[in-house]
Amino acid sequence: MFMKRNLIITCLFFTTTLFAQKKAPDNWQTLDSKTDNVYGVGAEDAYKTLGAKSSKTVIVAVIDGGVDVNHEDLKSVIWTNPGEIPDNGIDDDKNGYVDDVHGWSFLGGKNGDIGVESTELARLVYKGNIKYASADSSKMTEAEAKEYKEYKKMKKAFQDEQKILENRIQRMNMLISYIDNVKEQNNGALTKDAFEKYIPENEAEKSVAKRLKKVISSKEFKPEEFEDIINKQKEKFEENFRINLANTDSIRQYIVGDDISNPNERFYGNNHIQGPDASHGTHVSGIIAAMRDNNLGIKGIANNVKIMVIRAVPDGDERDKDVANAIRYAVDNGASVINMSFGKYYSPDKNVIDDAVKYAESRDVLLVHAAGNESKDNDVELSFPNREYLSGGVATNWIQVGASGYKNGKNIIGSFSNYGQKKVDLFAPGVDVYSCIPDNKYENMSGTSMASPSTAGVAALIREYFPGLKAPEVRAVLMKTVTTTSNKVDVPGLYKKKAFGKNKTKPVQKKVSEICIAGGFVNANNAVKELMKLNNENRNPFSHKKDNSSNVIIINTINQPSNTDYWAGIKN
Repeated sequence: MFMKRNLIITCLFFTTTLFAQKKAPDNWQTLDSKTDNVYGVGAEDAYKTLGAKSSKTVIVAVIDGGVDVNHEDLKSVIWTNPGEIPDNGIDDDKNGYVDDVHGWSFLGGKNGDIGVESTELARLVYKGNIKYASADSSKMTEAEAKEYKEYKKMKKAFQDEQKILENRIQRMNMLISYIDNVKEQNNGALTKDAFEKYIPENEAEKSVAKRLKKVISSKEFKPEEFEDIINKQKEKFEENFRINLANTDSIRQYIVGDDISNPNERFYGNNHIQGPDASHGTHVSGIIAAMRDNNLGIKGIANNVKIMVIRAVPDGDERDKDVANAIRYAVDNGASVINMSFGKYYSPDKNVIDDAVKYAESRDVLLVHAAGNESKDNDVELSFPNREYLSGGVATNWIQVGASGYKNGKNIIGSFSNYGQKKVDLFAPGVDVYSCIPDNKYENMSGTSMASPSTAGVAALIREYFPGLKAPEVRAVLMKTVTTTSNKVDVPGLYKKKAFGKNKTKPVQKKVSEICIAGGFVNANNAVKELMKLNNENRNPFSHKKDNSSNVIIINTINQPSNTDYWAGIKN
C-alpha cells in the first residue's frame, strides 16, 4: 500500500529530508500564499471571506487503517450512526452491519483484526505459483499463453521488490551497527556530540557517516529518537518481507471469515474501527477536521464536518473487495466526501471498484484520492484505484492529488510525489504536515496521504457553505481556482546528466501545468471568492458541459485506457 510506508525512511539509505529540512510554520496547511507567504490551502482566509455565512454539516468518510475516535482533537467531530444503539449486538438500522456506531472495519472478524497484509503483487504471484507449478507452455491456448506470460512478468517484478526489501534490511543493519559503535565509544550514551566525534573504522562506516552528516547537523535531529526509529523501520521491512512470502489468503480467511473467492460479497467484518495501528488514519482525519476552537493541537481545514471511520487499508496492499465495500458503506450512510489515502499498482478486481465508484457518482459523492509516493508519472504507469473505468469513460466525481510543500520555489513539489499532466488534478499540502496521532499526540508526516485529506478538507468546506453544488462542480471550482507559481519546479524522480561533470545529474524542471491538469495548488479562499462572486452575480458557470471524448466536465481532459482486457485490470 503505497501510502502507509514511512516515506522518508523508506526512500532513504538515508536521505536527509526527515531531519535536515527547515521546520514548517505551525498549521501551515491552513495558511495562504498571499496573506502568509505559505502555500497552504487558504482555509483561514476562506473563513474570513465567508463571514457570517451559515454552513451545513458534511459527513466525510475516511477509508484508511483506523482512527483513534477518542483523540482529544477529534472526538467531538466523529460521526455517530443515528440509527444504531451501541454495543447491543443488534443491527438496529438494518444496514447489514452490527453495532456500526462510528463506522465499520472490513479487516476484522470473530478471530481478530488484520494489521499487516502482503502486497497485491505477492498475492497474485502466490496464486500463479500454484496454478503454473507444472505448466507446459507448449500445450497452452493463446489466451492461456498470454496469461502465463503476464504471470512470469509479475513474478520477476515480485522478486525485484523482495530484493529491494532485502537491500534495505541490510542497510538498516549497517546503520544499527554504526549506532552501536557510536554508543560504545561514548560509554553507552547516544548524543549528537558522540555522532559528530565518532571516527569511522572502515569504508562502509565512512559511507554511513557521509550520508548522515546533514542529518546529524540539523537542529531537528534527536539522537535519542533516531535509534528507535531505525529499529522499528527495520522490523517493519522484515515483517513486509516475511508476509509477502506467506499465504495471506488463508490468514484473511481465518481472521475475517469472508469468502475470498467472491469479490461481490458485501456483509462481513466487525466494528473495530481503530484497528492495530490507527496512526495513519488519525493523522489524515486531523488534517480534515481537527477541532478549530478548542485550543488544542492543530486546526483542521473544515469546521463543520463529521468523520465516518471505515477501516479497509492494512499495512500492505488493500484488497479491491474491501475498497469497493468501503465506498458503498460511505455512500449508503450519508457521506458527501470520501478520502482515500491509499493505493497500489495491481488491481485484479478493478471492475468491482469501478461499480462502487459509479454508485458514488450516481449518489453525488465526491472521491478524493492520493496520487502515490513513488515519484512516478501516473500518465505512464497507472495506480489503483483510479477514475478510468475498464468499460470506458471516467468518473466525474474524482480528484487525484499530488503532494506539495509550504515554500514556493523549485522544491515545492514533494520529492516523493507522483504526478501526471493528464492523471493528477492538482497539488496540496503533503510535506511535513503536523496532525493528530493516537493517544492525544501529534506528529509530522509526509506523503500524498496528507495531500489527499488537505484537498478533501477543502472540498468538505465548499460543500458545507455551498451545498447546492454537485460533486463534479466542486471538483471544477477547485480546479479553476488553484494557486499558481511562475517558477519551474523539480519533477520528482526525473534527472538529467549535467553538461559538465562525470556521472553527475540534476533534476529536470517543468512548469506545474506540465505535471498536473489544473497547473497549481488547491486553495479554499480562491474557491470561496469565486463562488460568492457568482452567487452575487446570480449566475452559475457549471452547466455540466461534457467533453464527448471523455464524458467529464470540460475543464478536465483525461485519456481513457485503451486496453480493457483482464490483464489491464491488473497492470496497465
